Amino acid sequence: MACICFPDGAPAAHSGERYNFAAGPAMLPPEVLAQIQHELPDWQGSGLSVLEQPFTGAPFKGLMQQVDQDLHELLGIPPNYCVLFMHGGASCQFGLLPLNLLAPGQSADYLETGYWASKAIAEARRHAPLNMVASGAGDGFSAIAPVHEWRLNPQAGYCHITSNETANGLQLRHFPELSVPLVADMSSDFLTRPLPVERFGLIYASAQKNLGVAGLCLLIVRDDLLKAPRAGLPSPFSYALQAEQQSRLCTPPTFALYCAALMLRWIRQQGGLKAMARAGLAKSRLLYQYVDASDLYHCRQRPADRSAVNVCFQLRDQHLLALFLRQAEQTGLLNLQGHAASGGVRASLYNAMPLAGVERLLAFMRDFARRHG
Repeated sequence: MACICFPDGAPAAHSGERYNFAAGPAMLPPEVLAQIQHELPDWQGSGLSVLEQPFTGAPFKGLMQQVDQDLHELLGIPPNYCVLFMHGGASCQFGLLPLNLLAPGQSADYLETGYWASKAIAEARRHAPLNMVASGAGDGFSAIAPVHEWRLNPQAGYCHITSNETANGLQLRHFPELSVPLVADMSSDFLTRPLPVERFGLIYASAQKNLGVAGLCLLIVRDDLLKAPRAGLPSPFSYALQAEQQSRLCTPPTFALYCAALMLRWIRQQGGLKAMARAGLAKSRLLYQYVDASDLYHCRQRPADRSAVNVCFQLRDQHLLALFLRQAEQTGLLNLQGHAASGGVRASLYNAMPLAGVERLLAFMRDFARRHG
């Protein structure tokens, strides 16, 4: 393999496989990318690209039904839940949740576990009174408060959690059974493990991590939460009205739905959610074990709360971070920069990231530590 040399003489491959560790939009499986490329000019022999398909036509309605069916089968979604396909990503839902789920003046509970939970809280506060059940802000979001410490309001309209914090490298391992509807932002760990869907009132996830490309936000909503929309809420933002129209009250994000269909098929072919969970744990454990044993790298998150999806760590000598990231990119390890709010290094290990990518990253980290530790 052809090599270049860094100023300090360290070799780095500049050809061959490249691995995208971005938190999102994330990498897609090569098989899915190849199918998109092959089908893009002519979808299912129609003579039209999937980009040109009318969303009211039978072929595209069939695709939406298939996505719905695959999700129900993969997750074991009970019959009293519906799946919605909406625009705006998870950030749009931060404001739509209180507008759809709360009566005027009713409050909601929120668990603050990191950057994205804080964003959800700030937006929801614009529309309703909130109760913070627990917050990790005091210790820099290095751990998640256990359920027995949550200060829950039994009169709350719902309790909101962020199942995985991409910026802070934290993940909820277990989901409690509460007396109020449990609502979860699962954007970054949706479809990475089996879920007890029946414990939730609503699950939402943007698609660009494990379900395809940006532009689609998927919701799983329990039927009893589909309430008549508040006065002034635009119809396309009403969960109840979208459910009535099978997510076709307005034009759905058609290309993102097509990509989601391919990703769901790929997950099934890999063995389903149990296989995704096993692979994800194996990949993240390799990284955490090496980081914990290293003199150069360290992870400040409590081990019991560490994310299996977004592995965040620091270099003990912060002056080396820019060099680390630059040399990693030159070796084909892309987008390892930590979130702007947290800094450091972040390796996002979504379903499409192969074990070979983690092994390549580990090899680079060992070599970098040998030269700079």
